[in-house]
Amino acid sequence: MLEGVGERLLDTVPLPQSLANFDIHNSTVSVWLFKKSIAPGGAPRFTGRRVDTDEELDNALKVALAQARDSIQDVTPYTLLAAAQDGIALRIDALETHADAITAQMADPLAEKKVRSLKEVQNTKFYVVKLTHGDSAIYAVRSTDNSWQSRQVRSAISVIFKDEQLGLNEEPAFSISRHVDFFIAGEDIIMLSKPSFEKVLSYKQAHAEDFVALQAEPAFAAIFSDVAPLVTFVGENKIHLRRACVIRQKGHYLDAQFMQRLRDNFQKCGLNLVFGQDGKLVATPETCADIVRALLDHRLSSIFSEQNYDVPDATAVA
Repeated sequence: MLEGVGERLLDTVPLPQSLANFDIHNSTVSVWLFKKSIAPGGAPRFTGRRVDTDEELDNALKVALAQARDSIQDVTPYTLLAAAQDGIALRIDALETHADAITAQMADPLAEKKVRSLKEVQNTKFYVVKLTHGDSAIYAVRSTDNSWQSRQVRSAISVIFKDEQLGLNEEPAFSISRHVDFFIAGEDIIMLSKPSFEKVLSYKQAHAEDFVALQAEPAFAAIFSDVAPLVTFVGENKIHLRRACVIRQKGHYLDAQFMQRLRDNFQKCGLNLVFGQDGKLVATPETCADIVRALLDHRLSSIFSEQNYDVPDATAVA
């Protein structure tokens, strides 16, 4: 047993009824292509257009989305350090994201929003399959691959296999995956690919802004002789940014007793830290990784093996 803290168990919750009970096979399909830019201030700006699809593609999409939903065995709450795994999806409240900026564009499929040219298809960043049944709708979101990028089209010759030979395919071809990055269903986002969710909805930008806010906190800056080396270490690395956000959420740096115990016990726990005579952390390229580890409270000690362990996420046990 780990001393005082145990490795976090998955707190699974049921698949939301808005997704679990949705009648996919009897729904109506519409496909929307989205391009994305970043507005002043860092918020994502989405431009969506509806593209016509034939019945054969619609049926294939419904089968693929039903399989994606059926593959979800458990759902666990989204945290910055959690990871979606085979059969385990992550859930976050849609209101915490920019998802409404996507779904709002699909609420009224006006004629002028319809795709009219190849240019409007190329360089699509992600597409959304909207399924509607009665008064309900769900949305399946997927990032595009290189086949949607105009640069890729210019640098490759499109071919098709037919009659036991390869031939030139003069029609533009795009790939639609059978997989889903995340579903938007009512007030829930259920993600099967956490990196794609964060990329599409600019969650990394939110992490970066949170880290800037953390640096500006006098209580955080006060534990360092100079916080600049830690800022350089975190940089734009999405994993480090997530961890910095969790440091702010946990707030151990605000606890004087926690910080004193860290000074007293860091060597026993095998942490590479340096404290100045004033008791402040001295951040260096060599110590920054363990500073993050310590402020996350991720260095744990076993009273049985007397070994130290690092864990990806942790919560106190009763």
